[in-house]
Amino acid sequence: MWSVVWRRFTRSRLAVFALIYVAIITLLAIAAPLVTYHDPYKVDLVHRFSPPSAEYRFGTDDLGRDVLSRMIHGARVSLMIGFSATLIALIVGSFLGAIAGYYGGAADWIVSRLIEIVLCFPFLFLVLGIVALFRSSLATIMIALGLTSWTTEARYVRGEVLRLRELEFAQAARASGARDSRIIFRHLLPNALAPVLVSASFGVANAILVESALSFLGLGVQVPLPSWGGILSVAEQVIDYAWWLVLFPGLAIFTTVAAFNVIGDRFRDALDPRSE
Repeated sequence: MWSVVWRRFTRSRLAVFALIYVAIITLLAIAAPLVTYHDPYKVDLVHRFSPPSAEYRFGTDDLGRDVLSRMIHGARVSLMIGFSATLIALIVGSFLGAIAGYYGGAADWIVSRLIEIVLCFPFLFLVLGIVALFRSSLATIMIALGLTSWTTEARYVRGEVLRLRELEFAQAARASGARDSRIIFRHLLPNALAPVLVSASFGVANAILVESALSFLGLGVQVPLPSWGGILSVAEQVIDYAWWLVLFPGLAIFTTVAAFNVIGDRFRDALDPRSE
């Protein structure tokens, strides 16, 4: 099945380009200390607010730090938060959704009410509340984003498990005496993950966007750790004469979020058998 999905996915040049872009950004983030010429933490007040030049390709910020180096290291932070938060949401949502879909009854009612309670609160305000309540750090942001965005995955998995548990292979596993845990995690859950993986791509984009918003508001990644939103927050007061502090991190956030959205959208189409 996955070979067919990949063949359908690669028919879109835009999706392939988005995938290559994400791969390049990820490799740059992993190899950040090796590919950056300047120290992203080095303060050089003599060169503060220097425009883009041969030495500082993306200019410098208010403390004379190289913006390009800070953006590459900031990519590591943004992608780490995006992937980690999505992984937490996948684990929590898939587990609760599988339990609700397989057992039904009281388990389904409890999980459904829990989903409704989480959805009652505006997502960004809920994350802001958690981050403000605890000390702002990478771990806090990852956990806050993961524990507030699992509802979509839970609903997808619940719906798929409700359908799959009545099929012949699930009934055969049940008739053979397999334990419930084996049926859920060995047979049902792997077959229910396709729509969840689509949601995960959108989840990474959303996590990156929310992290940038938190850093811009001063509640995200704390200085001196670089982040795209943190660079934008510096630019708020100096946009008239330091345009590069807005253009480059803003463009990085836009293109990265758009790339993940394109990948998720095309992946969803590739999983649809009617796309042939």
